[in-house]
Amino acid sequence: MGLEKLDREKLLWFKDQLDQTKVAYTKQEACEIVERYLQRFDSELEQIDLVNGIKGRQGRTHGARENHIQQTIEREKALYEANGFEIPDIMNAKHLKFFRDWSGDLKKLPNIKMRKISRKGADRMQGEEKSVMGDEDKEIEELDEDEDDEEEEGGGDKELMADCTD
Repeated sequence: MGLEKLDREKLLWFKDQLDQTKVAYTKQEACEIVERYLQRFDSELEQIDLVNGIKGRQGRTHGARENHIQQTIEREKALYEANGFEIPDIMNAKHLKFFRDWSGDLKKLPNIKMRKISRKGADRMQGEEKSVMGDEDKEIEELDEDEDDEEEEGGGDKELMADCTD
C-alpha cells in the first residue's frame, strides 16, 4: 500500500473520531485520541491469539499479519514516546474545520495541517529557523496564535509539537 493511502487511512480514522460539537481539542483530548489510535489493533490481535490458542492447531495462523501489526504498533508508540506522532491539527479551530470538511480526496491531503503529539516532548515549533522562546508553561493557544500570524505572512510550512504530560 502506498504512503499516501496509508496517510489517508490514518486521517480518515482520526476524522471518524471527531466530536462534531467541538470547536477545537485540548492537548489532553488530542493525546487521548492518539492513544485510542495506538490501540486500534487490540481486538484483531485478541482474535489472532484465540485462533492460535485452539488445541490441535499446528503452526501460527495469521503469523505474518500479527508480525506486521506488532511492528506497526512498536514504530508508532516509539514516535509517540519520543519525537512525536503526527496527527491532523485538531487543536487549532481553523485547521480542525478544514479537516472536518475534507472529503478524503488524496489530492487535498497536502493541504491538511499536521501537528506532532508526544507523550514526552515539549511544546515547540519544528521546521523553522527561529525557535519559540518563552516560559515552558506557555499554553498551546499562544503557539496557535503565532502560527496563524506566520501563516498570514506566508510561513505556514512548520509543524507544532505538543506534549501530553502537561
